[in-house]
Amino acid sequence: MVSPIDVAKRLVLGRPFRSDRLGETLLPKRLALPIFASDPLSSVAYATQEILLILTLGGLSYLHFTPLVAGGVVVLLAVVALSYRQVVQAYPSGGGSYEVVAENLGALPGLVVAAALLVDYVMTVAVSVAAGVDNIISAVPDLNPYRVAINLAFIAFLTAMNLRGVRESGRLFAIPTYGFIIGVLVLIVFGFGEMLLGHTPVAESAHYQIHAEQVGLSTAGLAFLLLRAFSSGCTALTGAEAISNGVPAFRKPKALNAARTMTAMGVIAIVMFTGVTALAMITKTKVTENACDLIGFPGDCHSAAQKTVIAQITAAVFGGHSIAFYYLMVTTALILVLAANTAYNGFPLLNSILAQRRYMPRQLHTRGDRLAFSNGIILLAVVAGILIYAFHGSTTRLIQLYIVGVFTSFTLCQIGMVRHWNRELRSDQSNSDQSKADRLRIHRARAINAFGACFTGVVLVVVMVTKFTHGAYLVVIAMPILVAIMWLIHRHYTAVRAELDIDPDDLETLPGRVHALVLVSGWHKATHRAIQFARATRPDTLTAVTVNVDESDTRRLADAWDRNHVGIPLKVIESPYREITGPVVEEIKRQRRSRPRDVVSVFIPEYVVGRWWENLLHNQSSLRLKARLLFEPGVMVTSVPFQLQSSRNRDFHAVEHRAGEVRRGITGPGDPR
Repeated sequence: MVSPIDVAKRLVLGRPFRSDRLGETLLPKRLALPIFASDPLSSVAYATQEILLILTLGGLSYLHFTPLVAGGVVVLLAVVALSYRQVVQAYPSGGGSYEVVAENLGALPGLVVAAALLVDYVMTVAVSVAAGVDNIISAVPDLNPYRVAINLAFIAFLTAMNLRGVRESGRLFAIPTYGFIIGVLVLIVFGFGEMLLGHTPVAESAHYQIHAEQVGLSTAGLAFLLLRAFSSGCTALTGAEAISNGVPAFRKPKALNAARTMTAMGVIAIVMFTGVTALAMITKTKVTENACDLIGFPGDCHSAAQKTVIAQITAAVFGGHSIAFYYLMVTTALILVLAANTAYNGFPLLNSILAQRRYMPRQLHTRGDRLAFSNGIILLAVVAGILIYAFHGSTTRLIQLYIVGVFTSFTLCQIGMVRHWNRELRSDQSNSDQSKADRLRIHRARAINAFGACFTGVVLVVVMVTKFTHGAYLVVIAMPILVAIMWLIHRHYTAVRAELDIDPDDLETLPGRVHALVLVSGWHKATHRAIQFARATRPDTLTAVTVNVDESDTRRLADAWDRNHVGIPLKVIESPYREITGPVVEEIKRQRRSRPRDVVSVFIPEYVVGRWWENLLHNQSSLRLKARLLFEPGVMVTSVPFQLQSSRNRDFHAVEHRAGEVRRGITGPGDPR
């Protein structure tokens, strides 16, 4: 009999995969790109907008700095892509930034990077989904009151798809990712084409004026504004490291395929970001943090949502009610939502590596039915959902918590790679032609990583300074807490392992005698089975124990005991306060005190039922007693199950045969034949 929960699980997740089918889930480059690079590709949809949001704080005159700020972002994106090409080739095992830093800089810096990445992955889900919903609301403004509910529904959908497995989710997500890339490239071509033909597209916000919040900025103030705009535009780099974390998911040759995918991601992201930013300038698109700062904004600025930058550009190029407009809005919303899939692959994988090294609970290293790290996927969904709810699905508020973790991992990773290449150079002292070529390659790679470390380090300082008071302080607080938690988990596992190590004396130590106690409440089949099983273990002494809670029940048990000639003594423990657990534990402690080298083995009869509500009616005393006895040294607890009729109707051993197995007479465990 299959339970409704099992049916629902199979509908959502599909059939479970055998462990030996893990190789079938490996990804070709065409699927790896949308899975691991959807985050940096999708950030094109809001990176330009984040730059404009900051520059408009100073008014219209500061928008002419947009190309300068965007140029800095493009250079940084190219440097990071080149740097991580070195990472995937040098560390193809999938640890990415964490493995690089832990191996080259030490365990503590490795944990700092791990904490930064974990925070970043959670923020990727929250920000990507929120930005996607923003674009949906740009197309259908009436959905604005349901913003949080729509966000949570998308997170639930992404969670279900990723629980089905990486390859299956990749097939689903490839279509909107490639659809978005094609749509943006066509938008750029058509936008520039119209401009060259003398029909320059104009955004609906082009005629708006802006009420500047920062007036008369000094040179230092202007520099700070530009740095803040640059740090906001760096959202275009989020998720760029995900490919380095996912190298094991690629088909062979893994490192080469991952490096090529990294290059493709960098080129496509740079082209799209540059094109969208240029069109934003050409169409004179305006957007502000507060809609009431837009002079000429139609409707109630306190409740109505502004259209996103990409929505305004698309409407200017193709028309606000054209098929092309709705196509790009749909694909933009989809890729922004599905960009969270980058985190759904990176977060569980990183947690698995940390769990394997005993920095996270071991459950996070376990694969689920579909060979995905299910526990990590569910944990990510829960934390991201809490953030969405707490910040009311606001992209502007959530994005302030972003970036800090990204550039922390970027910077430490590049420093770690420089040390890695230094070690490689020291170990290779040969003068052969091949060795000289290898040394030249290593020098080039080290130069790239050194420049990347300096560049991303400067950006990290800029991000910390410009975003700290706007919400980044929460990330600065969260990262040390995460590091402390991981360190404590590791210390616990290390202490347990040391405690469990067998000393030579342990091999010689044997218990003096074994004293068996069978706990009974009445004379019935369950009690009889427990006594027979206890006898079969051949203890040195065997005693039945009951607690006198009700005088008449105890008298009936004693009479049945004598009448049936059970053959072992029945000891009655008095309980004036009608409590069972305490008197039994005290009796066992008394025996242990009198014979400390002996072992007490406690046998507890338990009913096995088939319905969940029946569990509430049975075994409560035994559960409490077992919970107490687990903490008593020298005490072994054995549950002796007795299956009631309702449990026999449950089929826990249903066998699924492959085609032709029954005809050939092949049966499996639990097969009734």
